[in-house]
Amino acid sequence: MFNYILGMFSNDLAIDLGTASTLIYVKGKGIVTNEPSVVAVKKDGRGKRVLAVGKEAKAMLGRTPGNIAAIRPLKDGVIADFEVTEEMLKYFIAKVHNRRLLVRPRIIIGVPSGITQVEKRAVKESAFSAGASEVYLIEEPMAAAIGAGLPITEPSGNMIVDIGGGTAEIAVISLAGIVQAKSVRIGGDKLDEAIVQYIKRKYNLSIGTGVAERIKMSVGLPLLEEKPPKVEIKGSNLITGIPTTLEIEAYEIREALNEPISALIDAVKHVLEMTPPELSADLVDKGIVLAGGGALIRNLDIILREETKLPVTVAEDPLTCVVMGAGKVLDEIKLLKDVTIPE
Repeated sequence: MFNYILGMFSNDLAIDLGTASTLIYVKGKGIVTNEPSVVAVKKDGRGKRVLAVGKEAKAMLGRTPGNIAAIRPLKDGVIADFEVTEEMLKYFIAKVHNRRLLVRPRIIIGVPSGITQVEKRAVKESAFSAGASEVYLIEEPMAAAIGAGLPITEPSGNMIVDIGGGTAEIAVISLAGIVQAKSVRIGGDKLDEAIVQYIKRKYNLSIGTGVAERIKMSVGLPLLEEKPPKVEIKGSNLITGIPTTLEIEAYEIREALNEPISALIDAVKHVLEMTPPELSADLVDKGIVLAGGGALIRNLDIILREETKLPVTVAEDPLTCVVMGAGKVLDEIKLLKDVTIPE
């Protein structure tokens, strides 16, 4: 009886628990939360205390005094800090349900396809501790393909490349199953770090990852025939320690990103090589669909098209594909059984 009453109060949730952002979809309402996966924690004599979560906490990254730390509890798409992830989930779930205590939602969470048993358990335990009544896990490329509107239940090949903050998920899907997949730890964070290191090495200038991210999204991967304007960068001179403004050529950003982008292209080619011939034939016409924040990097689709000789399209709303796909699965019980990761 008590469980029945709890069920009446429940609002099923789909969560894209990302390295960079956490998105939450509520059944019947759509996406209600899209906030950075950042938690600000204050350390004092009583231990750790959560000060802020999401946007407020992200604004503190790199700007906190000694006793306050702005933590990103997920690294490379998986939980790095169990305790803080739990607090973050509790905060988001409570916020979605307007702090109602009786709510025990069913939750479906997107996880990387290369996730280990230990990591799966950590995600599930965090969700149960945050108040879930049931927890399902769905592989991110599967959720992204559903969210991008690909016909995943048909007997034909569909290829998705989902580039998040911590990982890139590459998969070929047919008949509601992943036929071939690869998860590589190349995402937005790696690209930002590549820009930071390049600027440090070449110009003795230290810049923050936030500055690197802005440069990456505004400049992208300039093509040789383009004549993009120069890029202004602000940072700290490593020799004098004085804040400095510098202008560099836009093509240098492509040079900075060359290594991680090449590794991503190699991973896509590897999945294509391993795909059965019948499904490969389907991909000649259908091509590759890009999802995730990385899909928005300018010219990435063009470079991938040149390298694979396949059509490459960007999903309609790449940032929300995983959470929208997971949300659709919540509404269809048969699909839920087919596409979620078995116990």
